[in-house]
Amino acid sequence: MALFDQYPVVLSNSLSGKKETFNPIHPGKVGMYVCGPTVYNNVHLGNVRTFLTFDVISRYLRFLGYTVRYVRNITDVGHLESDADEGEDKIAKKARLEQLEPMEIVKQYTEDFHGVMRQFNILPPGIEPYATQHIVEQIEITERLLKKGLAYEVNGSVYFDVKKYNQSNHYGILSGRKIEDLMESGRSLDSQDEKREKIDFALWKKASPAHIMQWPSPWGKGFPGWHIECTVMSTKYLGDTFDIHGGGMDLKFPHHECEIAQGTAANGKTPVKYWIHSNMLTVNGQKMSKSLGNSFLPAELFLGNHPLLDKGYSPPAVRFFMLQSHYSSTLDFSNEALQAAEKGYRKLSNALKLTRTLTHPGARDVNVELEVELKRLTDECYLQMSDDFNTARTLAVLFEMASRINDFQSGNLNPGQVGKNVFETFLGTFADFMEQVLGLQEEQHPNGHLLDNVINVLIDLRKKARNDRNYSLSDKIRDDLKQIGVQLKDGKDGDMTYTIEN
Repeated sequence: MALFDQYPVVLSNSLSGKKETFNPIHPGKVGMYVCGPTVYNNVHLGNVRTFLTFDVISRYLRFLGYTVRYVRNITDVGHLESDADEGEDKIAKKARLEQLEPMEIVKQYTEDFHGVMRQFNILPPGIEPYATQHIVEQIEITERLLKKGLAYEVNGSVYFDVKKYNQSNHYGILSGRKIEDLMESGRSLDSQDEKREKIDFALWKKASPAHIMQWPSPWGKGFPGWHIECTVMSTKYLGDTFDIHGGGMDLKFPHHECEIAQGTAANGKTPVKYWIHSNMLTVNGQKMSKSLGNSFLPAELFLGNHPLLDKGYSPPAVRFFMLQSHYSSTLDFSNEALQAAEKGYRKLSNALKLTRTLTHPGARDVNVELEVELKRLTDECYLQMSDDFNTARTLAVLFEMASRINDFQSGNLNPGQVGKNVFETFLGTFADFMEQVLGLQEEQHPNGHLLDNVINVLIDLRKKARNDRNYSLSDKIRDDLKQIGVQLKDGKDGDMTYTIEN
């Protein structure tokens, strides 16, 4: 039996608002699309949390045995300054201000984005298309919508007719918004506005002569709207209907709502089976924003050079911090929370290190209760992650497992009390969920190899001091190491191990 049959995944579907048992369109295969970065600004932590969420989802689905085609796009055109289809393209504006070509901006910011993803151990997608590489397809789908009467052209721009679409479909099905409310609220049309209704959105925009990024089309030179790119790229690589689409909560409306309308109208099918959205970040209880001065870039978080930070935190510790909360929950940054996460990560990292050294001596006196507990903890890892990818509860199980691992190392528990297969499966599951599923690697210290050697020299000196009954020196080595954050642990057989606490 495949692991995905043994531990079926239940996920929260934003489309239905309910938890549903995951049932891919093609058995054993998953198509997943995530809205990628818009490369005109530095990567912020909200981006990181979103991409971390889907990194873990794709990791776990693969771990269960699914073949996952993961597509994450790069938005390098079409993102206007306003959701009302007004203003300058943000990438073109950045290029103009910095006196660079737009593709220089794209290259620079894409490389920075990939660098941040590597720092957080976020794996790259299988396919990473660029919007500018799919202009032809975006023109084609716009023509298709025009022929179906669900779009209209005005002065070289093409708009999606939301009101007409809503006559036979439900615009607002994802966000829960009603078209009547949308038409009554917000900005009113003025005499210069080309759109029939203010809720209509651009599929193609006419470019002014000064606009840097523009392409020829049946309606004249212009550029695609923001929403159409994801409809084109997701369906091109995953089919007219695919399994999972996601992004940050801020994309649910209007971006994802427009994607559903475009895909349904163009292809006659609901484009996505399961929608997943990650929630926002706050700082000390306030929304993270530049205007409040409480937003910080990943580099500032690592170095600690921000007024709101007491110190810097390593990328794995920050990754661990984000995994402590379910992806759908608001996540609040604070120094206290980050420091607690750092300690928690180190505890699990130390246990991960021990899994590489512990061995089974061969079963002797089997403790049935201990075997049952180890099997339960092993099973719980799968059950918690399969319940809507709940990393928070999975980490809680891993902490329980880490305590048992420490007990085996210290001699409080004897590996021989459980069967060899149970013991090795227990250790292997802990290591697999840490590294393969959650992407939490063993902590690496600067000059780590040298540090290990120095501490081992001091451990040998302490062993000699104990053998010579020089207990004052033995205690001094232990206490001095503890003061600098190195905790020695004495085993029953005379072995000594250590963990780094801070």
